[in-house]
Amino acid sequence: MSIQSTDAVADLITRIRNAIAVGKNEIRVPSSKLKKAVAMELVKAGYLVDVLVEEAKPRDILVIVINREDDNATINEISKVSTPGRRVYVGVDEIPRVKSGRGMVLISTSKGIISGQEAKKLRLGGELLVKVY
Repeated sequence: MSIQSTDAVADLITRIRNAIAVGKNEIRVPSSKLKKAVAMELVKAGYLVDVLVEEAKPRDILVIVINREDDNATINEISKVSTPGRRVYVGVDEIPRVKSGRGMVLISTSKGIISGQEAKKLRLGGELLVKVY
């Protein structure tokens, strides 16, 4: 029996943070569209190396490669901004800059999960999900 997390993204973020802390370069998590979208955006931004989907019953498994065998992790800090108890929404003009532009935020918009920079270009606001540096 597995324990179902109420906040899938917070669970994913915590697993990534813990894996980095103990020096692992890959994690396996139960798959969902939301987790996959967050992980793919982190790959696109260069914070993760790769995301693979391993088919399994009853649910697929996401294999997230954090860093190459001989490299250090690119992520120094990763945290969840919005929680089930306290949702954080921002307009396009309120999208925060992380570490003077060296970090990034992921935002859930009507166009899907995108980076803060992309949201500014598309003039979209939404729910602040993740802050990465």
